[in-house]
Amino acid sequence: MSEKRYFRQQNPFIVPTTDGKLIEEHIGLASSGTGQYSVAHMVAPPQWSEPHQRPEFDEVTIVVRGRKQFEIDGDVVELGAGESLLIKAGARVRYSNPFDAECEYWSVCVPAFSPATVHREE
Repeated sequence: MSEKRYFRQQNPFIVPTTDGKLIEEHIGLASSGTGQYSVAHMVAPPQWSEPHQRPEFDEVTIVVRGRKQFEIDGDVVELGAGESLLIKAGARVRYSNPFDAECEYWSVCVPAFSPATVHREE
């Protein structure tokens, strides 16, 4: 019998975090061994942020609920529910939720997210 041409994800990989953010990788290096792209569901708590980074991958963010703020090469962009944003590889970016409500969103990275290629600043 030939290999199946689909992959059903029933147990996404829960990325360990220390900042209260939920990250569920459905497709990607950690969950399915896929290197071409990754798809993750995330929930960022109120007042959450992470350090600036300069990833080697493109990233699309689609906000489902709440608001999310992006600092991209010196510009500040705020997205609300139903909006999306493409950030191209090499941009200096900082993701945050400086608001009083959770932000739920999906992220698609091309190629797949990797800790080795995100280049977070200390």
